[in-house]
Amino acid sequence: MDDFDFPILINAFYLLAAVLIFLGLKRLGSPATAREGNRIAALGMLIAVVVTLLDREIVRFEIIVAGVVVGAAIGGVFARAIRMTAMPQLVALFNGFGGAGSAVVAAAEYLRLADGGGEVPLDVSVTIMLGTLVGLVTFSGSIIAFGKLQELIDGKPITYPLQKTVSAVVFLAIVGVIVYLVAGGDPVAYYGLIALCLILGLLLVIPIGGADMPVVISLLNSYSGIAAAMAGFALGNVMLIIAGALVGAAGLILTQIMIKAMNRSLANVLFGAFGAEASGSMTESAEEKVVREATPEDAAVAMAYSGSAILVPGYGLAVARAQHQLKEVGELLEARGVDVRYAIHPVAGRMPGHMNVLLAEADVPYDKLYDLDEINDRFPDTDFVLVIGANDVVNPAARDEQGSPIYGMPILEVDKSRQVLVLKRSLNPGFAGLDNELFYKENTMMLFGDAQDSLTRVIGEIKEL
Repeated sequence: MDDFDFPILINAFYLLAAVLIFLGLKRLGSPATAREGNRIAALGMLIAVVVTLLDREIVRFEIIVAGVVVGAAIGGVFARAIRMTAMPQLVALFNGFGGAGSAVVAAAEYLRLADGGGEVPLDVSVTIMLGTLVGLVTFSGSIIAFGKLQELIDGKPITYPLQKTVSAVVFLAIVGVIVYLVAGGDPVAYYGLIALCLILGLLLVIPIGGADMPVVISLLNSYSGIAAAMAGFALGNVMLIIAGALVGAAGLILTQIMIKAMNRSLANVLFGAFGAEASGSMTESAEEKVVREATPEDAAVAMAYSGSAILVPGYGLAVARAQHQLKEVGELLEARGVDVRYAIHPVAGRMPGHMNVLLAEADVPYDKLYDLDEINDRFPDTDFVLVIGANDVVNPAARDEQGSPIYGMPILEVDKSRQVLVLKRSLNPGFAGLDNELFYKENTMMLFGDAQDSLTRVIGEIKEL
């Protein structure tokens, strides 16, 4: 094959890989096609990797094969062993590793060019520095996000005096080092850039609380894509640029969806220290309010003899791993002629789509899942709503109390239904640290305890009716 044909063939396969990745992303837009989308996108990336190895004339594949085997083994173990409740932590690590990988590529390219003694081209130098910055910020920020989600670090915002000033100084120092290196400065300064970038990632994420982790995960995912695209520019690899740009754009779009669902701005999420004053226990005013506590038998009777029911899962469902019991409740109600639907808030759980994934694991039919905009108009005509572990996303204060920190956040308006049953361990507030007026309304009953245990007892009572 002559020199003219080979580049055309390489670019043709890159185009095929890009098309497959586009199609895969499109299929990820629905829970019903998400698995197929993953397979299609993975095939596209496999083609891109193989073509890149051939294009770069990699003739010794021993280390590459060893890396593939080890990576596949680790991925297989994670896929089998990680619980769905820990999926947000795993995604945070994936984002971090993606950013670190891009930063390593950028560092290797810079050190190779710098050690060669020649002048690093301006465009290559700039993209290397930006890839290093974004990649390492993604890595250290993702490690902090993982620690917060895994409760290795306090989930509340960690603040200190002059915090924003310190972060700004570190960022300006990074800019200064980048300018120095791009201008042809001593390559040893590159190691200082690495340290500063890692510190900046840490400083940016520690002041963000657990309530905002879905947004942080989405944003870090976008960062990892941008870092990959920068590495692609540094290497002159078209496919890496395309894949990185797609991930970056998808992450930004998802971030926008998340902050819209929370009625917040991105700046408020990143710098607002939301939930810093959160209380871990019931407030004094809450202690004075009347709570209507239900028994499993009460709950079973109310559900079984209703004409329509909406089930609202929250993070408490994930913690209790009660998605299978929730599905069984739905099936028992449907067998008695009850119209059953599931309401999913965009930021329920600790990552975008968390509830959808949990319910898919329990084989809940996709056509039973309704997002906030689709389901809210149905609550006034619904006989019974079962809320499992959700808190801030069903708090009427977001709609009714202008002074509330969450005022304006779109919520599932479950309080408008005829009767509500809330399954929670206690009256403790959610991530936002706010008392929930829903718990004290006349049409609300509370069933306290572990969600899986409570649902199991309710299931037993329904079967005996």
